[in-house]
Amino acid sequence: MTVESAAILNALPEPVFVIDEAGCFRAVNHAAEQFFDSGAAALVGRRIRDLVPADSPLIALIDQVRATGSSMSEYGITLETPRIGSHVISAGAAPIAEAPDCVVVSVQQLTIAHKIDQQLTHRGAARSVTAMAAMLAHEVKNPLSGIRGAAQLLERNASADDLQLTRLICEEADRIVGLVDRMEMFSDQRPIERSAVNIHQILEHVRRVAESGFARGRRIMESYDPSLPPVYGNRDLLIQVFLNLVKNAAEATAETDGAIILTTRYQDGVRLAAPGSQARVHLPLLISVQDNGGGVPEDLRPHLFDPFVTSKIGGKGLGLALVAKIVGDHGGVVEFNGEPRRTVFSVRLPMAPVSRELE
Repeated sequence: MTVESAAILNALPEPVFVIDEAGCFRAVNHAAEQFFDSGAAALVGRRIRDLVPADSPLIALIDQVRATGSSMSEYGITLETPRIGSHVISAGAAPIAEAPDCVVVSVQQLTIAHKIDQQLTHRGAARSVTAMAAMLAHEVKNPLSGIRGAAQLLERNASADDLQLTRLICEEADRIVGLVDRMEMFSDQRPIERSAVNIHQILEHVRRVAESGFARGRRIMESYDPSLPPVYGNRDLLIQVFLNLVKNAAEATAETDGAIILTTRYQDGVRLAAPGSQARVHLPLLISVQDNGGGVPEDLRPHLFDPFVTSKIGGKGLGLALVAKIVGDHGGVVEFNGEPRRTVFSVRLPMAPVSRELE
């Protein structure tokens, strides 16, 4: 059986492309089209420097291979452009004997593995919040109830000046109880009830809630894969996840030109080892929330899903920690990728077993 080389290249999950002597794309496989966010018709004949910064190590690698005629590799290259976003890659390049002035380049993206490592850290942070929440609920709420009751008793005979103080005590006690109540959500360790759910119906519900409230004035756009199979998840909890992500996107954007893009697509080949097991969970369903806001401060990014980390004035820093916990309870992962004017939170989830009926 003879298999054409084009079919072999297109079957590869890694981007592969050929650059000619003029620095233009001569050929690309399907994965390269996805990587550069352009079809083959638009890429072939276009200069790679139009898509990749001229001082990028990737350009230097291609030039070096052409100059020496030898194969070379580069590891840990960071590519950041407004079009393709931010990627950490390893690249290999080699001359083509049949076309001496052309160089073939293969790219391996390291972002998924890197972010899955981060996700395991996020789950650890969520577990630490779980223990803290259980302790706070037991050790803090009961004394607060007594403090509030004592302040109410003092109010009966308090002067006008003292009344302000007792009111302050009651209000602060209520505020702390409210915070503890929010944290108690982390202490629920029961397995979640899951079934086959339509993620597009969930996103439509979230969009309607957002447009009628906290995201009023922002443009919410959709880029959905209509053939996406059902998610194996809990409808109410997933609504909470995407409400949090869309609310964050709305708060990060201006009401005049704010834009939020909801995207769904199928991406095969992503698997995650299940904790305490040799089994690997298949996570082919990718749901993204993108905004054109100012982005996340650089110093917060490594701790973005940790509890009590926030850049919002008056924020509690529990929203993304809760997102990480819920997604982790689903066996999925949540990723962050961002630069100014392009912030993307992506959630990878398992699809429902074929035997389960869609709700």
